[in-house]
Amino acid sequence: MNEHPHASSAPIRLGYVLSLSGAVGGNGQAARLAHQIWLDDINRRGGLLGRPVELICHDDQSDASKVPALYRRLMDDDQVDLVFGGYGTGTLLPAMPTIMARQRFFVGLMGLGVNNTLGYPNYFAMIPTGPDPNAALTEGFFALAAEQHPRPRTVGLLSADAEFSRNPILGAKANAAKYGFEVVHEATYPLATADFTPVIDAVAKSRCDLLFLCSYLQDSIGLVRAIHAHAFRPGMVGAAMIGPQNATVKASLGPLLNGFVNYEYWVPSPGLMFEGVQGLLETYRARAASAGVDPLGHYMVPLAYAQMQVIAQAVEATGGLEDAELSAYAREASFETVMGTVKFGVNGEWTTPRVLQVQFQGVEGHRAEQFLDDSKQVVVSPRSMASGRLIYPYVLAF
Repeated sequence: MNEHPHASSAPIRLGYVLSLSGAVGGNGQAARLAHQIWLDDINRRGGLLGRPVELICHDDQSDASKVPALYRRLMDDDQVDLVFGGYGTGTLLPAMPTIMARQRFFVGLMGLGVNNTLGYPNYFAMIPTGPDPNAALTEGFFALAAEQHPRPRTVGLLSADAEFSRNPILGAKANAAKYGFEVVHEATYPLATADFTPVIDAVAKSRCDLLFLCSYLQDSIGLVRAIHAHAFRPGMVGAAMIGPQNATVKASLGPLLNGFVNYEYWVPSPGLMFEGVQGLLETYRARAASAGVDPLGHYMVPLAYAQMQVIAQAVEATGGLEDAELSAYAREASFETVMGTVKFGVNGEWTTPRVLQVQFQGVEGHRAEQFLDDSKQVVVSPRSMASGRLIYPYVLAF
């Protein structure tokens, strides 16, 4: 039983662990603001089950080793009614043994393939990568490449030596094989790498037609700068970089991003303007400056808010806080969110993938405001949501 000991008038306490500092602290802080906006909205409407809602959040400092103890603290010391997942594989995966041992209902944010091997039935992924998340993240990149003329033949795979990159690399290899590309270079680099010139020198020797990158925030910046300064020009470059989705990173790199192709989960494109998302982002942007977070919020905010909508709808539909009942409901229901209709399937992943690949085109200067629409980050895949055409091969500027 997860009912609060102080009866029905007491607040419902939802607890989670989030990276508010460290390597991915910027993304975590944006998610935190989205969660706070949801909290304000839900309490303005009377809370859940007629009770006010509280959020209890602990910072894991982007350190996976801290996560299990923080979840135990939430459940044992803070006595939260429900727990939910923080941002990314680095937080979600180390939480899973504790969550599984206690059979908790658990909605995670953006972890890629977290439940692929665990198969925990009470886990649900707020990420639009669908039933084959490893492949779906980057399939658009390879599918686009296969349509180009002259058709590229080879690919180089370059990734950070970190937990988050393992599943995307598996997916990249599967997609390379599916679309008939030969892997001619594969390398990893330490997350602490400061000088990427030797890394790109080594890739250049392979003369690969495509360059697949799986990188984090700071190394994404370093890689973009190193590639821009290098003579090597693959036909397409990007695919699985964490960082260029963030408005601060976009503004910092500016025109250096032109030509890069990379995944996104949401951009301000007509096909993605689901009910409520525009108002959410307006509220977020009004608070972002004083909170010191990503000024646009396109990457984190819709999914983080939708995560809380799923939890709220499950609680209201079941009329309680029982983990088993919430999980059973979530396995069967469809949820209406600011990310559109969400339905969970195998391993708690979305039944239908909706990963975008965008190409940066015509970026000028370093103003974040130029990314308020999709004119500088053109959706090139999937075709059903495309807002423009891929410019191929990769060049420095347009």
